Amino acid sequence: MKGWFALMVLPIAAHPAAAATDGCRAPATQVEMTRCAGVAYQAADAMLNRQWRVTLARMQAADRALPPTHDKRIGYVAALTEAQKAWLRFRDAECRIEGYQMRGGTGEAMVVNMCLETLTKARTKQLKDMAGDF
Repeated sequence: MKGWFALMVLPIAAHPAAAATDGCRAPATQVEMTRCAGVAYQAADAMLNRQWRVTLARMQAADRALPPTHDKRIGYVAALTEAQKAWLRFRDAECRIEGYQMRGGTGEAMVVNMCLETLTKARTKQLKDMAGDF
């Protein structure tokens, strides 16, 4: 049943623009609230990925601009990649903990998705600010 349900939900959730017309303005059931939280997280994740490409390009340009005699520390891209990997681990662990507020309950996935959305939006802003510094 779990696999069947996922197949029914994913096509709708894959289209964040559908949120306004698919009941996400005022979800009435836990299933709807969880699905809508997933839709919102997917939209935030798409924005993060777009900003990542912009910030990465700025860091690549900054690495190219370094004089050949610069210090032996890692470059901007390597540092950004290291930071992003650490952030992803943090985000996932933090949201797992938040989900434990409803551990085993029907709302756990909703809480996790809401956390993922919030932290992803915050990271997107960090990446945008970072890119603006170059």
